[in-house]
Formats: sequence, C-alpha cells, structure tokens
Amino acid sequence: MLRIIWPVSLMFPDPQDTCSAVRATPVNLLPLSVSSGGGVSTDPTEEWKRHMEGIKGELLDQMNNHLRILLDKAVNIAVESYAQEHKTKTLGTAKRSNGPVNEKKKVFLHRASLLDELMEVGHFQTIYHMFIAVLCVFVISTAAVDIIDHGSMVLDFDLLFYTFGQFGTVVWSWLFLFLYTLLVPYKVSTFWASLYPKSKHKILLSLCVGTFLLVCQTFALYIFPVYVVNHYRLPPASSSIVILEQVRFIMKSYSFLRETVPAVLKDESKEKNPQIPKLSSYLYFLFCPTLIYRENYPRTPYIRWKYVAKSFTQFLGCVFFVYFILVTLCIPVFKNMSKEPFSKKTLVLSIFHATLPGTFVLLIVFYAFLHCWLNAFAEMLRFADRMFYKDWWNSTSFSNYYRTWNVVVHDWLYYYIYQDLLWLLRKRFRGGVMLGVFFMSAFVHEYIMTLSLGFFYPVMFCLFAFFGVVFHFTLNDKRTGPGWNVMIWTFLFVGQGIQLCLYCQEWYAQIHCPLTEKTFWGLITPRSWSCRS
Repeated sequence: MLRIIWPVSLMFPDPQDTCSAVRATPVNLLPLSVSSGGGVSTDPTEEWKRHMEGIKGELLDQMNNHLRILLDKAVNIAVESYAQEHKTKTLGTAKRSNGPVNEKKKVFLHRASLLDELMEVGHFQTIYHMFIAVLCVFVISTAAVDIIDHGSMVLDFDLLFYTFGQFGTVVWSWLFLFLYTLLVPYKVSTFWASLYPKSKHKILLSLCVGTFLLVCQTFALYIFPVYVVNHYRLPPASSSIVILEQVRFIMKSYSFLRETVPAVLKDESKEKNPQIPKLSSYLYFLFCPTLIYRENYPRTPYIRWKYVAKSFTQFLGCVFFVYFILVTLCIPVFKNMSKEPFSKKTLVLSIFHATLPGTFVLLIVFYAFLHCWLNAFAEMLRFADRMFYKDWWNSTSFSNYYRTWNVVVHDWLYYYIYQDLLWLLRKRFRGGVMLGVFFMSAFVHEYIMTLSLGFFYPVMFCLFAFFGVVFHFTLNDKRTGPGWNVMIWTFLFVGQGIQLCLYCQEWYAQIHCPLTEKTFWGLITPRSWSCRS
C-alpha cells in the first residue's frame, strides 16, 4: 500500500502565502468617477456593480493560479514519493536477481504536455500569436514579390511538391515495414516463449530463434529502407519519412523484445507459465507516442476530436512555415554561392545569416513533431502520458538540454542502452558508457541526414559527437543562473546556422558540380569544398 504524506503547507496553506498572489497585482476598489456636468451619464449603482464584478473576476483568477501552483506541488511530491518507493522495491528485488532487471523502470502517469499547460496563460498565447504573425509576414512578402515581378500573385509550391514526391512509394514501403514489425517479431517471440519452458536445450533454442530473427531484422528493417531510398531516388522529405519510420520501427521492436524476453525468463525461473503479450497491446504500442513497451498505459476517458484537428492543422501550418523560411531566407542566399569565389568572409557571413532561419526551423520542427504530431496521436489513442519534452528552453547546461529536448528518445537511450551497458560492465566506466551513447545517437542522426539529403557531409555528427560531448561534460548541471541559459541559446543559434549553411551549400554544390566518376573518396568528400562553377 502506497502511503503519501502530504505536507501540511499544501493541505492548509499559510493565509499570508495565499494572499501574497492576490497582493501581487493591486486592485482598485474605488469605481471610476462618474461624469459630471449636465447630469449623471450612468446609474451609479449599476456602475458600482460592474466594477465589483470586475474585481471579483480578478480575485478568482489570482486565487485560481495560486491553487494551480499548490496542486502542481502536491502532484510532484506524490510522484517523487511513488518513484522513491518503486525504486526501493526494485533495488530489493534486484539483490535477489542475477538478470538485467536491476534497473529503474519508467513510470507512465496521467499528465499533459507542458506547452498545453502554458498556452492557458495569456502571455504564452501572445508568443504563439507572434509566430503566426511571422508566418503571415512571409506569405505577404512572397505574394508582394510575385505581384511586382509577374503582375499577379503566384504562390509557387513546386519545391514543396518536389520534396514530398513519389509519395506512393513511401506509402507501400511504410506498409511493408509496419506489417513486418507487427507480425514477425511478435510471432517469433511468442513462438520462443511457448517452447522455452518445455525445452531441454534452452540455449540452442534461443540461439536458433535469435539468429533467425536477427537475419529477418537485418533484411527487412535495415537493408530494405536503404534500398528503397537509393533505388527510387526519393526526394528529401519522402526519404526522411522512410528513414525515420525505419528507425522508429527498429526502436519499437527492440523495446518489445527487451521487455518481453526478460519477463519470460523470470516466469520460467519461478516455474510459472510465461505471460505472452497480447497482439492488441503490441499493435497499440506501435502507434502510441512512446518507445517504451508496456502491456497497459494510463488512458484518458474520451477523445477530443477538436484537439486532434487543431494539432494536425498546426502541424500542416508548420510545414508551410518551414517552406516559406527556406524559400525566402535560404534559397536566394545559397543558390548561387558555389558560383562565387570562396572566401572566409563569405563563409562566416553566410553562417551568421543562417542563424535566424536555422533557429526558426529548430523551434518549428520541435513544435510540429514533439508537440503537435505526438499529441495528435496521443489524443486519438487516449494515451494519457503527454510528457514528450520538458522545459528545455530554460536549460542552463547541455546535460539538462539533452535530457529535456526529446524525452521520448532519451528514455529509450537511457533505459535500454545506458542502463544495460552499465549492467554489462558491472556499473563501471560510467563516463565511457555515456560517451558511447553520445556517439550512437550522433551516428543515427547523421545516418538520417545522409540518406534524407542523398549525400554524406557529417556536419551534424561532428557538432553532436565532438562539440556536444565537450559541452556536456563541461557545461554540466552545476552551472546555474541566467547567464548560462544565454550561453546555451547562443550555442544553439550558432550551431543551427552552421548546419543550415553548410548543408545548403553542399546541396547546391551537388547540383552544380555533379560527380563525373563515382569513387569512394568522391562520394564521401564534400562537393562544396571544390565546386566553383
């Protein structure tokens, strides 16, 4: 039985603390002066009534905000209490176990996304409105240029249609990946789980089944998507969809196997019948916005279809936002850069010119995928745990930024890579394990960029694996204060400018200076270093 001891200050707050929020904003208790001259313009009683109703609304809003803060504190204390008790039980069972189950388990809770909570505050809604206004400015500027150049408004979306071209190929390749991930790992694992307790040759059975599954995974989830992207020469957006789904299905299937296999081994050691997962639970897991498999998740009572429609509309708006940023701020600058003589001054200026659009792209991609897209699917599936990110924008260290930027991927790396490696190494070499996780993440990021863009230019890998590692170990959680947050944002601005500038230069260099003879060194050497047509 979990017992939570609520602090007295939360159950019965100090009246002075409760009133402090009310005193924060002075309230005028006197009504507005009544106009004088020829006579009274309005009834003083009605004016006084309206004035007191306004005061009532202000007091209720302030008390509501203060009560929300108290409830948030109470919820956080309850979660910490539950996590501490769960950790104690887990450590207690870990001492009696030799398997890789001596780790923390992710606890799914009923919680909303942070931006949804912040959007209830008028100040944050204003920031959201400012981004919409910027999108309107981009649309107006594009329309104005079309009218001046062509005499009429011609919104050209050819580039957008090109990037999402060959969508039929994307659909059938996704269907293949989905059906394979749904059927093969599930059927193989259930087949092994049904035979393992009865088998007299458990190691041989596990080795044969594991080898068969590894071969299937290699051809279906590793080789097939790369073949589709290269053989059909998919454009960038279509390629990124296939590769991102490839990575997602790999991580999902690994999580399913990683959670079910130890459970079967644990049941077998206790001479219990293995608990074979339900196909419906696995199917739900393939679509729900988490990479950690569980048989059951906390669910919301109903679906808010208006919220789903709003999230998908915002996601579509973010796609057009990125399109207008590239068309307006990037393509005119980088399109003909390879035709000009190279100079350090031009490179530095182009990098700093790309910081603004690069930062816009970073924020919009974050809002589009980690908020709109994931929340839309969470709402449709009634998935209650919406903590897909934390307040990464308040980070004062890169350690905290890496943990809070993308909680979904961070949880998978932490629970399945970091903790398992620590267990294999008997909790030694923590720094080396952390470094290995960094390089793995950097490799996957660069793998996605390479196959999506169609060329090898390890800009993201270098920034992630080298500078990111240095910043992680130097700018750690001991750094606090607003100055460190300014430094984090400065590095983010510059890093986004470097990536956008160099990738755009290489994209147009690949077009202007095509490779005459395909050699290994020609494929891995950036074309922008030598292209001066």
